Amino acid sequence: MRLVFAGTPAVAVATLEALVASEHEVVGVVTRPDAPLGRKRVLTPSPVARAAERHGLPVIKAARLDEDATARIIALHADLGVIVAYGGLVREPLLSAPEHGWINLHFSLLPAWRGAAPVQRSVLAGEPVTGASVFQLVPALDAGDVFASLSTAVEPGETAGELLDRLAVLGAPLTLEVVDGIAAGTAVASPQSGEVSLAPKLDGGDGHVDWNRAVDRVWAQIRGVTPEPGAYTMLDGARLKIHRAAPWSAAAAALDPGVVALMDGRVVVGTADQPLELLQVQPAGRTAMSAADWWRGAANSSDRLVTA
Repeated sequence: MRLVFAGTPAVAVATLEALVASEHEVVGVVTRPDAPLGRKRVLTPSPVARAAERHGLPVIKAARLDEDATARIIALHADLGVIVAYGGLVREPLLSAPEHGWINLHFSLLPAWRGAAPVQRSVLAGEPVTGASVFQLVPALDAGDVFASLSTAVEPGETAGELLDRLAVLGAPLTLEVVDGIAAGTAVASPQSGEVSLAPKLDGGDGHVDWNRAVDRVWAQIRGVTPEPGAYTMLDGARLKIHRAAPWSAAAAALDPGVVALMDGRVVVGTADQPLELLQVQPAGRTAMSAADWWRGAANSSDRLVTA
């Protein structure tokens, strides 16, 4: 089949590569426009744009699929559209322009976590199992019939970013399997069933750690917002980013929520039950470092209290 692919971030590249290597023809790639990155804010093509250019594929860069972008995509005469984390909505008449419409690789077990941040939300919720689904794109948010899905356990300590990278690799052959099935006329999609949950995009406030919760919930929050928007706490009036942490299993005296202390050579913070060990942090204006190095260099290396 003739395929048009839409995607933007690095997690979409594995699926694009799988489609390029298949017997199908990728006739065009749609991605978001170049974005300013780094301290110098240099305009940089998206990971999908760079991958498409490596393969010599036509690239359409569009912030939204307006009338002009829609016309350019329809002119590709694709049989099927494949979308992975493009970052924009596909509406009519583009939605039904390809003979077989559009399919979407979504990183959750639908109907759980419909929306922009399914992996982050599942980690924040402390779910032990998640997955990916390939479904028929419809006007309603992530509500189309599902062609195929896979499930995987969330590894202990796995961050949302690490889990998303893993699901991207697992989801690429799943998507190609569905494309092959559509081409052969054997693909069957089933209506979604089960409880619907929503996964709206996170903002900076979601990363502000609440130490008054149990350690498992605090740990899930830190992992769920890593790497974006990032976990942080306020200490001595300054923001301290938390990149890595883990529940501290060693027997220790109780530590009040929000109290940062050195115990047995480990930097720990009190929660509603047991302490959480800080492993890697980033003070304001500094690079990431081990929590032990940060503590040794802190102006006041006695017990400290997190502020709101």
